[in-house]
Amino acid sequence: MAYCTNCGAKLPDNAYICPECGISQVTGSATVPESDEGGILWGLLGCCIPIVGLVLYLVWKDTKPNSAKAAGIGALVCVIINVVFYILALVLGIGSAALSTLILF
Repeated sequence: MAYCTNCGAKLPDNAYICPECGISQVTGSATVPESDEGGILWGLLGCCIPIVGLVLYLVWKDTKPNSAKAAGIGALVCVIINVVFYILALVLGIGSAALSTLILF
């Protein structure tokens, strides 16, 4: 059983905050664990707005690695899809231009 460093109240096991005085019991480099499930919604956001996905990846890569990975992968997928579409449009555009010149002659 641990005791609060501020008021001396008994603390439940693995308590991060004293229920009596509200003072954090975390010392040193230990941090309160955060929920990091990743989630497809972060990937979807990164895919819809790639710059947001990139920023979220860079900001969260150390604190929320699963969410950062989802947002980063979403942004990467969007960029790859856009590159493929641009190449496809270029090829189809050149092909249709060549076809139209052959029809005119």
